[in-house]
Amino acid sequence: MRSLGGRGAASGDAVMRAFLVVILLLLTQAPSHAEPFSAASSLDQRVIADVTAAALVFMLPRTLDETTAEELSLWGLRGLTTIDPRLVVDHTATLLRLSLSGRLIYSRLAPPRGSAQAAWGEAIAGVAHAAWDVSDAVRRAGTQGILRSFFEDLFNHLDPYSRYATPAEAAADATRRNGRAGLGIELAEIQAGFVIRAVAAGSPAAAAGLRPGLLLLAVDGQALEGADIAAARALLAGPEGTEVRLTLRQQGRQVAKGLRDVSMTRTLVTAPTVFAQVQGNLLVLRVTAFVHNTATALSAELARYLMATGPRAASIHGIVLDLRGNRGGLLRQAVAAAEQLAPAGVLAQTAGRDPASNQVFQARGVDLGRALPIVVIVDGRSASAAEVLAAALADRRRAVVVGSATLGKGLVQTIAPLPDGGALSLTWSRVLAPGGWPLQTLGVLPQVCTSLGEQTLRHQLADLAGGRQPMERALMRHRSARAPVPDAEILEIRNACPAAEGRDSDMMAARLLIEQPHIYAAALIP
Repeated sequence: MRSLGGRGAASGDAVMRAFLVVILLLLTQAPSHAEPFSAASSLDQRVIADVTAAALVFMLPRTLDETTAEELSLWGLRGLTTIDPRLVVDHTATLLRLSLSGRLIYSRLAPPRGSAQAAWGEAIAGVAHAAWDVSDAVRRAGTQGILRSFFEDLFNHLDPYSRYATPAEAAADATRRNGRAGLGIELAEIQAGFVIRAVAAGSPAAAAGLRPGLLLLAVDGQALEGADIAAARALLAGPEGTEVRLTLRQQGRQVAKGLRDVSMTRTLVTAPTVFAQVQGNLLVLRVTAFVHNTATALSAELARYLMATGPRAASIHGIVLDLRGNRGGLLRQAVAAAEQLAPAGVLAQTAGRDPASNQVFQARGVDLGRALPIVVIVDGRSASAAEVLAAALADRRRAVVVGSATLGKGLVQTIAPLPDGGALSLTWSRVLAPGGWPLQTLGVLPQVCTSLGEQTLRHQLADLAGGRQPMERALMRHRSARAPVPDAEILEIRNACPAAEGRDSDMMAARLLIEQPHIYAAALIP
């Protein structure tokens, strides 16, 4: 056994030496430009065909401007060039071709004009497969990378807000839209473990009587000893409507005597977006975003300060809605907020090619503001739903807008699920103010401009005191604009009050307008 083993070992050493020589020879003969390469094992051609076909079916009747399956497909296929600049896709009268560094590597008949979107999906997948065969960069991108690049290049030709979400991104987006189910507990990490730092009003934790200062020891019997705070927070969150049991102890109590278990049901807990404060004779309502309960929260604050009897309500002479830095959110929440203050009539409209995208939002004339003067403060960061609220109140002569030109985000997206579990967010309509002008790119132009400096502001206020609106010409040009507005005209209109961040003079001007009714009246939209 031993001698047999010895001869085998010597023979094995000789084989190994010969093997290493061969490897060295191969390496020395390898091209000098060879690079290490890690890629997905295979292309899912079926997924690419199905996803792109489904996207074309969804997009063709809904894009803001009419287009064709051929145009959309060719725009998207240029995403292969983005992945690997050596690849070029071109289209003749009948052929769809792929070249690598100027050399034709793939050609197929292009779907005839008017073909079903499924035919273009198959064609797109065929070109992607040919690119996969010849490009390391394409293989490194993988199936999802090819799809992402396809849609990014396609949407470069449409608008800045449409997007493709991968399956993981689509799931995260859905969670953000629907809110996060939890208990309304904010945790802090201390030496003894985790302590409840704050409890949200109206939350399950508040209803169960939990208060700041309690130590959290376990969730559903799972001890938190040794866990980090991210893990602890993750255990508190979960699907809406599910029950969770917390083991708690008062700080300083003995473990044996101080433990208690509390069971609660998770619900959607949203961070507050409406903050109310009385400043002298002004009710200042700062709105930071428009989420699923913003309009309800605004209504509650209006009722709390204005509907009550007593000296506090009587002392309030006007309302300031501070929308500076508000990036927007849900369109319907902005409309619902405007409805609480505006007279009966149109608040906003949406207009698109798909009949389902065309809506008119109306106010019933319920004024929770007691007909008090309203000033809306905006800045260059105010966008989307914030612009809808400001435009609705200004056009209906229910408020004076103070500040600078807003961002100009006035497009509405609709969302469609895709076969891979991803989602398509497609712009399908424009938001129009009550006066019919588009919010997109124009933004809201204030009646009182603070972004041109304090000296200009003083001149404006003096003109208003004399019954003259110095912004009237710019405002009339702004309100008469109709989509699509040429870029040069947009710049000229917005230059009347350039976008800028909010400043202290915003609130000073708001206070003066409310304290001087004749100045407020002169500032309203003519």
